[in-house]
Amino acid sequence: MLRKSSWQDRVTYHVQEYSSLYVFVAVLLLMGVIFGAILVNSLQISQKQDLYFYLSRFFGQVSKGQFANAGEMFCESYLSQLKYIGFIWILGISIIGLPLIFILLFLKGVVVGFTVGFLVSQLGWNGLLLAFVAVLPQNLIIIPTFLIMTTIAANFSLRMIRHQFIRKINEPLLPLFIRYTCFFLIIGAVLAIASGIEAYVSPMFMKQVMDTINKK
Repeated sequence: MLRKSSWQDRVTYHVQEYSSLYVFVAVLLLMGVIFGAILVNSLQISQKQDLYFYLSRFFGQVSKGQFANAGEMFCESYLSQLKYIGFIWILGISIIGLPLIFILLFLKGVVVGFTVGFLVSQLGWNGLLLAFVAVLPQNLIIIPTFLIMTTIAANFSLRMIRHQFIRKINEPLLPLFIRYTCFFLIIGAVLAIASGIEAYVSPMFMKQVMDTINKK
């Protein structure tokens, strides 16, 4: 019981200490989502038609139960996530990587916003329902994880900058680096859950929604 309380205290202290940074990255991600949704309206008609063609063919395969191999989907999704967080990890230990960390988070929001916005613009309420089962489940894990990950990476990068340019700071970097790396290893394990949902759970939900839409 004492250990659980101590863990909760650490989480509370961490959030309070970096609350302004968490607010900043949350707003940045939200701006990315909004920008991605608005970006849909800037597409030319031919571009929308091409995207809708591939989307319709994909959903046609889903309604027939013709999914890609779940294991391959998991590996592809998880590898993509690992590359993304690996890049952020590298940027966090570099002095010049701080702005790029924020740009990557913004682009993550753009992708989510564009995906949901395109589905809604082309399919209306059906598109919103498809986005709810195809995009939301894994992103309930991915988005909070990326917010925490971005905050940790940005904080470590700021410490590297202070250590490099403010000579009076004698804070040892090795223990911080070890904790920083261990945190990203934990993040990698958490993202495996999100990739599992994307590969094994979301396709089943999508098929049920497509069956419901086709019956209307």
